[in-house]
Amino acid sequence: MQIYRLISMDKKYVKTKLKIENMARFLLNLIKKIVMSSIFRHFLISIFSTTLLISVYHFAFSTKKIIITQQATPVVQTNYETPLVVRDSAENTDFTVAVNRTIDAVVHITNTGKSSSQSSSLLDLFYNMPKNYPRIGMGSGVIVSPDGYLITNNHVIEDADQIEVTTNDNRVFYADLIGTDPNTDIAVLKIIGDVPFPYVRFADSDQTRIGEWVLAVGNPFNLNSTVTAGIISAKARDLNPYDDTNQSFLQTDAAVNSGNSGGALVNTNGDLIGINTAITSNGMGTFIGYSFAVPSNIARKVYEDIIEYGDVQKALLGVSGNGLNDRISKEYNIDITEGFYIASVEDGMGAKDAGLQTEDIIIGVDDTKVSSFADMTGYLNSKRPGDKIKVTYLRNGDIMKTIVTLKPNPFFDYFGMRLKNLTSNEADLFGVKKGVKIASNRNQRLLRRGIGQNILILSINGKLIESTDDLKKIGENEIYEIEFMNREKDRFRFFFD
Repeated sequence: MQIYRLISMDKKYVKTKLKIENMARFLLNLIKKIVMSSIFRHFLISIFSTTLLISVYHFAFSTKKIIITQQATPVVQTNYETPLVVRDSAENTDFTVAVNRTIDAVVHITNTGKSSSQSSSLLDLFYNMPKNYPRIGMGSGVIVSPDGYLITNNHVIEDADQIEVTTNDNRVFYADLIGTDPNTDIAVLKIIGDVPFPYVRFADSDQTRIGEWVLAVGNPFNLNSTVTAGIISAKARDLNPYDDTNQSFLQTDAAVNSGNSGGALVNTNGDLIGINTAITSNGMGTFIGYSFAVPSNIARKVYEDIIEYGDVQKALLGVSGNGLNDRISKEYNIDITEGFYIASVEDGMGAKDAGLQTEDIIIGVDDTKVSSFADMTGYLNSKRPGDKIKVTYLRNGDIMKTIVTLKPNPFFDYFGMRLKNLTSNEADLFGVKKGVKIASNRNQRLLRRGIGQNILILSINGKLIESTDDLKKIGENEIYEIEFMNREKDRFRFFFD
């Protein structure tokens, strides 16, 4: 029985083993068929490609920081030294300090006046009734003292009947007109209010440099408290060297538009270096690249003169001539193309007392280089009668220096004429005790009637004129009659509409 059992167990084992072997052969054959099929090959290729792409991505686009070190570059000795220049890039320049010191001291100015115009309505035409239309002008202003004195442009408040000032925090005040200087286009106002006001400090505009950063702060297009940035592009810029105004602007590329007039031009410390006044325009009052500001030294002098004296105390050297350039230098047959050529020296003025002569060439006043007429007048416009200045000049090729005491401007511009009080000798020639003569005349109506230099003004509107102070009492728009007399004592009387 046991043997039988053993034999039976062996037979079962053999049968099971045969079944397993047969199954293995079947599976092996199946696997061979699958491996040889195209589907499987494609599957393997896909797995390989995917693995390759993942490896390339991790190698090329990994966000790990890679620190590369290298040996120091050897120092090569050269035969010159390169100076260390430290520059602030535009990205690193921070204007916030300047803006915080300035923006609350720049105000919006609204002036209201009346413009008389003939109405086109049938009733007004029938009854011949002129109609006054309200005229509103807008601009900017800069508060320069805690008690509310501010500087703006004369053209911002010209012919205003009422002036309102709006501060950065939207408070509205009325303002009084203290005085104006049309020659520099500067006006001084006083805000009517008892509260202390934020104000801007004056900087020395003579110390500004071409290329330095500046900010223009104002109210263009009625957009309050607008700040733009730029650089100083030029100094002592005269927009029209052929007119009778002595301009000496700071030129910048900071964007300035209609409404910015009278606003602040400040440096990066927030100090006032100019009063924005004019722009280059496309004819529609919009900015196209450059703006111009009255230098703060001139604006400050005008402001202080108006506060202290009531008008501007203009100081003169007492010379006349031309700023040099290539054309003028060739006319005078001289080699220098920069400076101010003296064509004449006036008697009784500081230049003659200091020894300056005709054909001298002024090349400097104090520490200011004189390359053009605007350089010299810009500096002199910041001075007062009695101030002493050092004048550097060329005489026959030699550099010389002298001290000149500036004297009051003897001329008075009025009704298109440049006028001057008579000296005692001139009064004797005219047979009068006192009087005012014409030094030069730009009034075309009078020129066409033969009124030129060295003619005496006897009276205006029937009022005797003995000095230029008498003219200050009569507005130019009030003139309807002027009486003149020449040296032959012939009298001329003209009437004006």
